[in-house]
Amino acid sequence: MKQFLLAGAAIWAVFAAPALAGDINPAKIAEHVKVLASDEFEGRGPATEGEKKTVAYIIEQYKDAGLKPGGDLVEGQRAWTQDVPLARFEIKGPVSVGVTAGGKTQAWTQGEEVALRAAQTGAERVAVKDAPIVFVGYGVTAPERNWDDFKGVDLKGKVALVLVNDPDFETGKGAFGGKAMTYYGRWTYKYEEAARRGAIGFLVVHETAPASYGWATVKNSNTAPLFDIIRDKPSEAHALLEGWIQRDRTVELFKAAGLDFEAAKKQAQTRDFKPVELKGATFSTDYGVDVQKIVSKNVVGLIPGAKRPDETIIYSGHWDHLGVGLPDAKGDTIYNGAVDNADGIATMIEIGRAFAKGPQPDRSVVFLAVTAEEKGLLGSEYYAANPLYPLGKTVANINMDALSPAGPAKDFTTSGDAASTLQDALVAVGKSHGRHYTPDSKPEAGLFFRSDHFPFAKRGVPAISFGSGYDLVQGGKEAGAAWSKAYTADRYHQPADHFDASWNLEGIAQDGQLMFELGRQLADSATWPEWKAGSEFKLTRDATAAERK
Repeated sequence: MKQFLLAGAAIWAVFAAPALAGDINPAKIAEHVKVLASDEFEGRGPATEGEKKTVAYIIEQYKDAGLKPGGDLVEGQRAWTQDVPLARFEIKGPVSVGVTAGGKTQAWTQGEEVALRAAQTGAERVAVKDAPIVFVGYGVTAPERNWDDFKGVDLKGKVALVLVNDPDFETGKGAFGGKAMTYYGRWTYKYEEAARRGAIGFLVVHETAPASYGWATVKNSNTAPLFDIIRDKPSEAHALLEGWIQRDRTVELFKAAGLDFEAAKKQAQTRDFKPVELKGATFSTDYGVDVQKIVSKNVVGLIPGAKRPDETIIYSGHWDHLGVGLPDAKGDTIYNGAVDNADGIATMIEIGRAFAKGPQPDRSVVFLAVTAEEKGLLGSEYYAANPLYPLGKTVANINMDALSPAGPAKDFTTSGDAASTLQDALVAVGKSHGRHYTPDSKPEAGLFFRSDHFPFAKRGVPAISFGSGYDLVQGGKEAGAAWSKAYTADRYHQPADHFDASWNLEGIAQDGQLMFELGRQLADSATWPEWKAGSEFKLTRDATAAERK
């Protein structure tokens, strides 16, 4: 602990001078959100007319704010964008699903009992006939934890049912660190393991608490067009069949096979668990897939550094949302994404304006609006794999995603625990404004792995994803919790996430001020934030230390 405190004190010593006023304007943020989340922008889906309008708008606003282009080099000059080549997969035509259990066959409905994803293997048709069903617990292989849920089971030709989150989620203690989710708990890991195991596919069992969101979010996210980076061997990353299944239907399948779902789940929380085949249960499906290769865009603005232009601070946020999808109860098909993440992009534009108004910083500052976050952090993943500015000399990444329009808060947070002196510096900036840091209230939701800072972090760059507070000035923690609960249940990844004129955006403006001051202080210093001892990202960062001398 002493070592951590000293590390935090060392970095903060260079931030003693008062920060420049950013004057982040809530009215300007509102203007941007109204436009970006309007029906005209069609939910900002990648590879749509909505993308074209979104990219054009962000470029226009970057110019108006006083930024310079910071994207791809074209004939020796920076463009406003970075090309992001992606593969696009969309279900074509009807989806047929049949499940046999207890001697009876039922037809299931896409989006209701199951939410099947378009195959990301390049296959133009998914045809599975009477595949045996096997329960594989949490689907985890973790040698460093002496944990293996598979025990040598042969999954070829079979569909596996897998639980979401970690084995520790319900007990709060165990080999996976208790409530806080590890990467093993993410559904993305489960699908990767399916490909490694040679299964036809995995169906993730949906339960609201361990998933951290309801079925509506699962349905809307998984039945929309999917994207991936271009892969030489996509079947090594994806099984043919990926999707989710309703918990109640899973319970029925177990009962028909003479098994108890809750008892099997409890057994799966132990090292002794062994895969269980559901006797007499089979899964069939058939649907077409439209496969295309497209080029989406990251939008990149720049404030060049005056003294050390090769050292960069990167602000990031995703411009995309889910586009046009299945209708809600009101028949609305446009997933406007006002909170997620039009307000983050709006705030980043205004942070850029604040930088442009002030004196030129010593280091360069990049404003990176990334594509395809909703498709798996693909825009930020592509940037981090193909950086426009060397990651070894990237000082920090400050990400913003789904800021709260519920009004000013006494606190603020981050997605997960960044375990870095960058987070310490943010806490100190907040303290100077009379705001306190509240740790991620739901580490079990794995938010650290679900925002665009993660591709930077896993490559060693100190990175945080800022989160608005919920201890509201008006109404306190109770009002903040009520807003968060209602948003998650009624608006997150649903057409109802649209602009609301009754919002109080002063809180978002104050959030923007904190992020501006943190970046400004970093941009005018010679200090490099660090991961703390014990962080899984520290060794990766240390390997590039020579670049920062």
